[in-house]
Amino acid sequence: MGYPTKIQLISRKKGNQWYVNFPNALAEAMGFKKGEVVEWEVESRFALKMTRVQAHGSKKTKQKGGR
Repeated sequence: MGYPTKIQLISRKKGNQWYVNFPNALAEAMGFKKGEVVEWEVESRFALKMTRVQAHGSKKTKQKGGR
């Protein structure tokens, strides 16, 4: 079952911001928590992959570039 979602654009003087609202049914099914960090990867022009950066219940976070 799919969840159609519209992309929102907020135009500001310092640049545009794009928003995608995540359907509640999906968030609950995935067990997401407020403030959880995710990372987007482009698989193609037609597909994005979203991955949790922090393992569920873990204090360690994924780091890039030796930071």
